[in-house]
Amino acid sequence: MTVLVGLVRREGIWLASAVMVTDVFGNWWGNRHWLQDDPAKLLPLLPITFFGLFVVAFLLPLHRTVAGPAGRPQAARPAA
Repeated sequence: MTVLVGLVRREGIWLASAVMVTDVFGNWWGNRHWLQDDPAKLLPLLPITFFGLFVVAFLLPLHRTVAGPAGRPQAARPAA
């Protein structure tokens, strides 16, 4: 995955986003019992939740930027 993201591949963007969403879900699921015991203990989960929302919010704009015009890579320009 790191190689795909490092090479700025569209697949890497989708994979990294899926991993982030899964990580946020896993953190909330693993700590769900805190909701009943003490809701104030959920505050440490807020940073990862906000980062997860940031990743999801910028997924499509980043994908469009990497995809280039009309989803096709640009052709090489001839040397002048």
